Amino acid sequence: MFGLSPTEMSALVLSLRASSLAVLWALPFAIGLGWVLGVKRFPGHGLLNAFVHLPLVLPPVVLGYLLLLLLGRKGLIGGPIYDLLGLRIAFTESAVVIACAVVGFPLMVRAIRQSAEAIDPRLARAARSLGASELRVFFTVTLPLMAPGILTGLTLAFARAVGEFGATITLAGNIPGKTQTLPLALFTVTQSPGGDAAALRLCILSLVLAGGALLASEAIARRTSLQEVSA
Repeated sequence: MFGLSPTEMSALVLSLRASSLAVLWALPFAIGLGWVLGVKRFPGHGLLNAFVHLPLVLPPVVLGYLLLLLLGRKGLIGGPIYDLLGLRIAFTESAVVIACAVVGFPLMVRAIRQSAEAIDPRLARAARSLGASELRVFFTVTLPLMAPGILTGLTLAFARAVGEFGATITLAGNIPGKTQTLPLALFTVTQSPGGDAAALRLCILSLVLAGGALLASEAIARRTSLQEVSA
């Protein structure tokens, strides 16, 4: 019952690879935006914050369709890339990674922003008073203090990416062995006669992966709280 078929194993590997690549590619941008939203105040701050978190409230299919309009073969971005370089983004593994990155990005930014907001600004001022440049203050003071939020954001974004369905199927399609992730494989077997055993296997895998990521996030948050109390 729990032996995975080649198609199921391919979906599992693709989900893990795409989710990992998505959070790693999105991480530098999430750190930058999380820091800006957490410690800076400027005109349009609320608008930028709302735009970053928009994927959390948009229906995933709507998000996938918007990505398709941008990255499709005739899209605003995908069209010129295809015409100039002959590279197609939609309905490829790259599209899976992009969809996973977009849906997980707000969770990453939110966790990092909250971590940045909790930093005592006197620490940065003290570093500047000792002659440290803004860049050095960021990398030696701010970034280490944001580390718990970064780790929490990574695990939450990974869990969200593993479970992504709507944006992925719209932008990347459901091509076995190419763009079919774990949720898409589960959707496929539920539409097939006699697919109950396969559906149960994939459901358990999804629960283990997403639940493990959430437990890791909770462990990071708990450990951070204990360190703050002991300090």
